[in-house]
Amino acid sequence: MEKNGLDIVRKCVVIGGSAGSLKVLMQVLPHLRPTLSFPIIIILHRKNDRRSSLEHLLNNCCPLPVKEAEDKEPMQNGVIYIAPPDYHLLIENDFSFALDGSEKVIWSRPSIDVTFLSATDVFKKNIMGVLLSGANNDGSLGMKYIKDAGGKTMVQNPDSADIPAMPQFALDTIKPDYILNVPEMAAVINKLK
Repeated sequence: MEKNGLDIVRKCVVIGGSAGSLKVLMQVLPHLRPTLSFPIIIILHRKNDRRSSLEHLLNNCCPLPVKEAEDKEPMQNGVIYIAPPDYHLLIENDFSFALDGSEKVIWSRPSIDVTFLSATDVFKKNIMGVLLSGANNDGSLGMKYIKDAGGKTMVQNPDSADIPAMPQFALDTIKPDYILNVPEMAAVINKLK
């Protein structure tokens, strides 16, 4: 079924990370199926640098198109979206993005928790949250929210993380569906229907 010529978005994967997570993404994204039937949203703690080459870097290693999310942009299946620096990324009920410049949450904008909660409110149980390497507890509340809504949760094995604090905070908060080392992550995402 289509809406305005685009496949209707029915589910999504949200990935959050901070210090050490870019290296993980560079190992996971190249192994994703180019025919994924859902969008992926990435929230990384990063510097507010409008000249960032993150979009270009990830596009060079990924079989799916990667782009920075824009305000009011409708989501499309099979696209990887990156939260822009210095904005919280929200998901609207019409499956479009909203950029928000309100206060930092846990010293971060974009906040992983803000996006995870917003996306779960829209997708309910049809969401998977993935939390990667990082140095604070951003993402733990969002992972609990996803789990409580019936969505799937994946946490990087803290032993494989450059900075284990973020995945460990998640493990202290929930019992995720998956605790994985980096080489195992893409296969689980690829199996989602």
